[in-house]
Amino acid sequence: MSKNLLKVALAQISPVWLNKEKTLQKIKKSITNAAQENCELIVFGEALLPGYPFWIALTNGAAWNSTTQKEIHAHYIRNSITIEKGELDAVCTLAKQHKIAIYLGIMERAENRGGHSIYASLVYINEEGIIKSVHRKLQPTFDERLTWAPGDGNGLKVHSLKEFTVGGLNCWENWMPLPRTALYGLGENLHIAVWPGSEHNTKDITRFIARESRSFVISVSSLMAKSDFPKDVPHYDKIVKDAPEVLANGGSCIAGPDGEWLIEPVLEKEGLIIETLDFNRVLEERQNFDVVGHYSRPDVTKLQVNRERQSTVEFND
Repeated sequence: MSKNLLKVALAQISPVWLNKEKTLQKIKKSITNAAQENCELIVFGEALLPGYPFWIALTNGAAWNSTTQKEIHAHYIRNSITIEKGELDAVCTLAKQHKIAIYLGIMERAENRGGHSIYASLVYINEEGIIKSVHRKLQPTFDERLTWAPGDGNGLKVHSLKEFTVGGLNCWENWMPLPRTALYGLGENLHIAVWPGSEHNTKDITRFIARESRSFVISVSSLMAKSDFPKDVPHYDKIVKDAPEVLANGGSCIAGPDGEWLIEPVLEKEGLIIETLDFNRVLEERQNFDVVGHYSRPDVTKLQVNRERQSTVEFND
């Protein structure tokens, strides 16, 4: 395939909720299927591995010193991913084997922050199977703050993929203009936005970012139904008691650099959504607007970004 063309797969799937081993099996199957379709990039939703904390809104997650909340939270931590222990090695091996790049939303159990708090992280694995960035969500949204920790700027990075420069953000931080600008300033022209699910998240912001940045924008959401809650999770009966039949209906989509749909939000359909992107469309749309180039005034307004990986303790041995 020509260097200006990139074949992408949006993996709109449900997790095996809060079960990292079984969810990893689904992820690996999706990668293999995308490779069979000659895809060069595959993207998964936010926190897919091992799943979004839907229980918080369903079980009075803000209750102080709640045994229910503590026990579910502990289960969540146990099923989160410690990258340093090689828990993504099998995914990296598949990326290298099939020469496919991957954006994967995980719950990261971060060793450099003590190993007991978790972060909604977006991991980029290149086509050689190397983890090139781990972006920890800067600001967990609303009730997510009851189980997720805030991240840092270390993962605000972009990556070369054929003629494209690709970067990504998690869920509502896509609404944050300054992190978006940081990626634009690094030359991003293919923006990845990952979501836990539902078109109410993706239907407006996807086209807005595309039009603002004159870039391709890929939004990928997961799926989640009441029937997807495993019966072996702690406090299953409390979780499903008031749960709606559908908690996340998908909404994965792609907008072109003119802000128009290439693929409108896809609802309630599990599987791969595949499209080929033409880099030349980026160059065409930058003719009349380039937010960090010819249509910018850095002498008047300028952004500073701290990309240091944050840790509470530094040791000078």
